[in-house]
Amino acid sequence: MTKPLDGIKIIDFTHVQAGPACTQLLAWFGADVIKVERPGSGDVTRNQLRDIPDADALYFTMLNSNKKSLTLDTKKPEGKEVLEKLIRESDVLVENFGPGALDRMGFSWERLNELNPKMIVASVKGFSDGHHYDDLKVYENVAQCAGGAASTTGFWDGPPTISAAALGDSNTGMHLAIGILTALLGRDKTGKGQKVAVSMQDSVLNLCRVKLRDQQRLERVGYLEEYPQYPHGEFGDVVPRGGNAGGGGQPGWVLKCKGWETDSNAYIYFTIQGHAWEPICKALGKPEWIDDPAYKTAEARQPHIFEIFKTIEGWLADKTKFEAVDILRKFDIPCAPVLTMKELANDPSLRASGTIVEVPHSKRGSYLTVGSPIKFSDMKPEVTASPLLGEHTDEVLASLGYSKQDIFNLREVKAV
Repeated sequence: MTKPLDGIKIIDFTHVQAGPACTQLLAWFGADVIKVERPGSGDVTRNQLRDIPDADALYFTMLNSNKKSLTLDTKKPEGKEVLEKLIRESDVLVENFGPGALDRMGFSWERLNELNPKMIVASVKGFSDGHHYDDLKVYENVAQCAGGAASTTGFWDGPPTISAAALGDSNTGMHLAIGILTALLGRDKTGKGQKVAVSMQDSVLNLCRVKLRDQQRLERVGYLEEYPQYPHGEFGDVVPRGGNAGGGGQPGWVLKCKGWETDSNAYIYFTIQGHAWEPICKALGKPEWIDDPAYKTAEARQPHIFEIFKTIEGWLADKTKFEAVDILRKFDIPCAPVLTMKELANDPSLRASGTIVEVPHSKRGSYLTVGSPIKFSDMKPEVTASPLLGEHTDEVLASLGYSKQDIFNLREVKAV
């Protein structure tokens, strides 16, 4: 079946997570992604956190499916020549090198534009160009701190907390994929390529917009009514950490279920929305709360919201997290079990939808990885194994017009 990005060739000069997450998404949708790697070593994640000796680590396999691997030494003239040919025939070059690395390789924006005026050059950066930290090396947790996520995550009596979700890395990759697709559509209209850049700080901040909203509200009125600190606690001049409170203004909390004493994930998240108050009361067997002035409105409930949560925990005490959610969803109450990675890996619904897939690999055997989180009515993206180091070198070189003798010569000078 023809895929939407069939015919789009992408040079993938990325490594670790942010860039590879971007190019993997585009590969799922049909792009021909050629991952350019250093001969003999390749992407550093191939051997990071290995669980099987001499096999690519899961860190690599889960971020590089559906791609081809070309080993190329761009420091050698012969390697540069190969890259120039590849650039002339490609649509997009994606990179997450440090500042100025492409220029030092001899492939500045001006040179790339000269080789291929239709080329789109997409870059992952730590900070935007011109930022006073634009020379700072950035990793996941650095981005979460610089983008505002850490300062607003955790409990008010504890330190800033990092999220396990890849807000700095994979999130940036998703933003960059949107930028690349937009630039490709723009090229259809103008015939010209352009530079696209996404910074990790900007991407994290983009996901923290509700906290930027709260900062402005706090400066105007001096408090945040949906935070656990209200009305009894004190507010300073910055958005505080709110524990497990909901970010959308609906009080919510993580509550204990049956078995919490021995199972650290025997919890549900329970949200008290205004329109759901009557169903909540009925589900809990507390019909007297429906019209009680002390509970009837969100404003009335807030001063003793934790007393309400304590009552709900009493109701949950003899129910597992799954039993509780099965009851509550019949009342249309927003809630969810706190699911572990093991539970998600074995979830039949996620397997059926392609959100989690099992992929055969020539060195590892089968492994689990994420599939496309984006679903289509006329396409189901297929996830194939990540490439071995240099697995497609000969294939890519042949497609560029190199003969078998040429390829042999390139290997002799160790350019590939």
